[in-house]
Amino acid sequence: MQLGELKVSYVPDGVVRLNALRWLPSSTAEFWAANAEYVDDAGDLIASIGGLLVEHGDRALLIDAGFGPRSFSAEPGNAHGAIRGGALLDNLATLGRTPDDIEAVAITHLHIDHLGWLWRDAEDEGRPPFAKADILITEPEWGAPELAAEQGTGPEILKAMAPQVRTTTDGEEIFPGVRVRLIPGHTAGHAAYSITSGGQRLLAFGDALHTPAQVGHPELSAAPDLDSARSAAFRRGLVAELADAPDTIGFGGHFADVVFGRVRRDGERAVWVPEPE
Repeated sequence: MQLGELKVSYVPDGVVRLNALRWLPSSTAEFWAANAEYVDDAGDLIASIGGLLVEHGDRALLIDAGFGPRSFSAEPGNAHGAIRGGALLDNLATLGRTPDDIEAVAITHLHIDHLGWLWRDAEDEGRPPFAKADILITEPEWGAPELAAEQGTGPEILKAMAPQVRTTTDGEEIFPGVRVRLIPGHTAGHAAYSITSGGQRLLAFGDALHTPAQVGHPELSAAPDLDSARSAAFRRGLVAELADAPDTIGFGGHFADVVFGRVRRDGERAVWVPEPE
């Protein structure tokens, strides 16, 4: 997708199944019956995992770094089911880029499905593929390692990333036309990225929304949200902003095959309209 002087491309890495009733614990079976297009026959949301490539001439920025070359089976009782990654580098190559072309990787938050290619397991050989890139993380997110650990991003992962980390602040421009926007709630320092060029804007909103079903029901917070009330408040504002800004496209990294879209009002309810329609 072209935005003025910027080109933005989705870079898939993998997929995770999310038990709809557990992932959005205040939802109901009746709700999902009315929104059946978003779940499979087992009642799972099929959520994509990947990154967003932003290119300005020869320069390139990556927003989020997928789950990495690993997979885990479903465990009974978990809100998420089977999860796998591994395709990001191949898809980046399809777009004509190598990891060495990426000057920085901007992370929305410190959950492992967003930073998987930025570290290696102890048994892996060699350096991480994005070793030459800065890793950009908001100050409040990087400053709460104990909260990251509670969600599975342990100290060994943070230690591996630390030499490349540069912290960022709300409103900071990190790349031509790309600014940090703090929207805490899912995590302490969760960030969205506002991408603007040529009178057009794209808002990469990370895990503020996990499924298009939340667009019409922003009160539905996800099970792993650090502060569900705060998350819902930011989500309501985000949905309203997208609905009132016809020049703005949203990017939902977990939105499966409709990651790009706009928010339109259908009576009193907002709906996600894939872009292009």
